[in-house]
Amino acid sequence: MLEGSILQQLADAHKSGLRPLRFGVYYKNTLVALCHALEDCILTSSSAPLVIAAFQRGKWYLQEADRYRDLAERSRQVVIMAAGDAGFAEHPTSQRENVELVNLDSADPVAQEWHLIIISPTYTAMVLCQELSAADYGAEGQPDEDLERKFYGVWMFEAGLVQEAAELAIAHIGRYNPELQQTLTQHLEAIASTKAEKPDELDAIVCRVVDYLHNSELDLSQLSNLPHQKELDSNLVSNELQAFLRMAQLIDLADTNNPMAAAEVVALAETMAQLLDLAAWQIKRLRLAGLLHRLGRLPDSESFLSPGLSMHYQEEAPSCPLTCPLLPAAQSLRTMPQLRAVAKIITHQHEWWNGTGSPGGLAADQIPLESRILGLAAEFQQRVASLQASNSSREENLSQALAECIKEQQSRWDPKLVDTLALLVAGLQQGLTLPVMQTKIVSGMWLLDDQNNLENETIAQTGSYAHG
Repeated sequence: MLEGSILQQLADAHKSGLRPLRFGVYYKNTLVALCHALEDCILTSSSAPLVIAAFQRGKWYLQEADRYRDLAERSRQVVIMAAGDAGFAEHPTSQRENVELVNLDSADPVAQEWHLIIISPTYTAMVLCQELSAADYGAEGQPDEDLERKFYGVWMFEAGLVQEAAELAIAHIGRYNPELQQTLTQHLEAIASTKAEKPDELDAIVCRVVDYLHNSELDLSQLSNLPHQKELDSNLVSNELQAFLRMAQLIDLADTNNPMAAAEVVALAETMAQLLDLAAWQIKRLRLAGLLHRLGRLPDSESFLSPGLSMHYQEEAPSCPLTCPLLPAAQSLRTMPQLRAVAKIITHQHEWWNGTGSPGGLAADQIPLESRILGLAAEFQQRVASLQASNSSREENLSQALAECIKEQQSRWDPKLVDTLALLVAGLQQGLTLPVMQTKIVSGMWLLDDQNNLENETIAQTGSYAHG
């Protein structure tokens, strides 16, 4: 990373922290789709954001200037940083009262960066990237195709980090325009002091991101002269998955009483699956469902994250009748074909063994086995987490949570799975340690494989627990 760049400063600030930033490599075509999606969410946001963007050169801004006219109409302030080109300051958008241009020196490290920082009381998002140098590309050299240019960095919705990035960007702007720095600082302080009644709907934002990335995939399929087309496609799919993982991560971070829920559920579910001798591909899919399971944890509400999305879906072939309502957040997963089987697992985690659960009223072995495992692991983890505030020991908390699950076997839980959980709890009380690890979101592609790509892949529904 270039010394003095905004990306480098943010990375250094978190280098020795508990949550160091995880960076990935992004092709330009991915960043275009991603930024367009995050920008267009401003048009439907319930509050006017401060927008700070870095375009490297003015010519790249000029390609987007008409779009930024519409964005400026819905923003409190827009600031564009770029090394100036002809027309950079003359475009009509640049003349708007709430649009400011910062003409970067060509030697400024930020002139090699691609940034989009959006911050408001209801919506925060950012893309923070830096273009690879000629040396970084190695023997192949820099690409001839513009879409194949590579950038190193991170994107996210996490408000605290977006705030930090905005402060760094504003400080950098102050080197060129101290008065603008003061104005932007006042905007940032006003935003921080405004308490929003309700944040913008994150699942709608994520669905837009996935939709734009998928459309970029379709556009790529029309091109036949790109030497790295497969890599470009993979980069787009990777970021679609990242969008959902980031949404799940935010849900965990917002729950101060149980911020490790996803990681701990994954550890429990994977260990149970191993005890049941499930196939490796099933365990991998169960891991992904565990990471995303909180996207479907409110079965009794009309909407988990956004209103108006409750709908039915077809479980099997299109000729089959509609069966059960799909939770809105789980429905958003189905916008990505590789996650449809995972969405099914997550949706049916709330079914009861006796058939009185939701959303489909499935009973016994009609409930997908992975859903049964996930539901029991998630409920057990939640109960243990809620008991941690008491003065009881960890062993007592485990015993009490297990006892509550045992009371519900035959009614809510598969009796054999409760027996498996009891075996696992006995191991934990005797010193067994489960590997609870945070997933590196930028490297999550390994969680997807051919089994996840099959929309109608049969998810295990058998009562047998020996799978080869």
